Amino acid sequence: MSVLTVIDPRTGEVAHEVPAAGPEEIGQVIGRAQDAFGTWSRRTIAERAAVLHAVAGRLREDRERLAPIMTVEMGKPITEARAEVEKAAWAAEHYAEHAATYLATEEVASDATRSYVQYLPLGPVLGILPWNAPMWLAFRFLAPTLMAGNTGVLKHDPRVPRCAQAVADLFDESVGAPAGLVQALLAQTPDVEGAIRDPRIQAVSFTGSDKAGAAVASVAASEIKPHVLELGGSDPAIVLADADLEAAAATIATMRIINAGQSCIAAKRIIVEESVHDEFVELLHERLAALVVGDPREESTQIGPIAREDLRANLHRQVTETIEAGAECRLGGELPEGPGFFYPVTLLTEVRPGMTACVEETFGPVAAVLRVDSAEAAVAVANDTPYGLGASVWTSTERGEAIARQVVAGQVAVNGIVKTDPRLPSGGVKRSGYGRELGREGILEFVNAQQVWVGPKA
Repeated sequence: MSVLTVIDPRTGEVAHEVPAAGPEEIGQVIGRAQDAFGTWSRRTIAERAAVLHAVAGRLREDRERLAPIMTVEMGKPITEARAEVEKAAWAAEHYAEHAATYLATEEVASDATRSYVQYLPLGPVLGILPWNAPMWLAFRFLAPTLMAGNTGVLKHDPRVPRCAQAVADLFDESVGAPAGLVQALLAQTPDVEGAIRDPRIQAVSFTGSDKAGAAVASVAASEIKPHVLELGGSDPAIVLADADLEAAAATIATMRIINAGQSCIAAKRIIVEESVHDEFVELLHERLAALVVGDPREESTQIGPIAREDLRANLHRQVTETIEAGAECRLGGELPEGPGFFYPVTLLTEVRPGMTACVEETFGPVAAVLRVDSAEAAVAVANDTPYGLGASVWTSTERGEAIARQVVAGQVAVNGIVKTDPRLPSGGVKRSGYGRELGREGILEFVNAQQVWVGPKA
């Protein structure tokens, strides 16, 4: 029997093993989701909302049980894990409260006596999700999908099986949820293609790398199934001469190290105007140097381990190649001794376009600072990437909003943190993907926008 092996990134040792679903069990999981769809799709929005509210309540009640599962399986510091559970509950509540407005039938004038667009569910939707935010990303996918009347099949990364099962269990144990409404598909990665091709799966949501996203998209497209891709990022943070440098340094430091820097929307390339470069670097250095790397189970820990040994090795390669190309390492940059997959907070300065830290996505607590001589040059460098997920701009408000229009990214924060918010659409352009999650745009990705024309002709 095939198993999913979970390595505790704190120790580097096997934490647990979970049996992996084979083709027969995968078919059974999808079948249960199909059966549940018949019941769930006929529920009113208010009835669906009651289930989502109940699940949100369970999330909060079970926070101290759910958070440590993430800490063991992917190394998230316990304080961040608790916050992730809370954010997942927020997503469930947001869509429970706003789905009726988002999905409201729209009257459209035409030559009919009456014509309108109504938003109908599609069926079972497959969510292919990564390891880095297993609770939040599950609910970012599930909350709009379920409130639209679809059912959800969760295919998490094989390294977080208990996280995936815990999410599915919340629905199984909630009053009002039909059996099979949310299923955890604990399968090996090569078996995902078969799930996508299963005729009962009507759409696919994928979050992960651009390489894996391209593979998922090709399969989904060959089956003519709608899909949304939220892929990698090399997000720029532009700091101009008129910025509040203290606020910029504090916020950018936070953006860079959340989840040990293992986030698609983390600030990865920090582009600073020449006249304030040195002052900003000192402020950033001070904040990064004060961060506590350690046991993710401890309340005082701000940065836990990298999730996997191979990911840490790749991160160190990126740092080493960037230094060898001429960057200056102001902090960190050396592999620590001892158990686990820890990596020090690292600050690289004098980084230039074309260096590895600029060309590749760095998934870890590594800040790369580039200097430029003008705002125009900053925008050019910011857009000099195959990615286009998120960005931040630090300057006066009016100027920042003008610059946001020039930055090629799915979301831009002016003088603030780049984050995902259930109220606002999130997604990328270029190799960062297409389609949107969250907000009204997110719930409309997996619906049938059905046009209805009612005669006689007017």
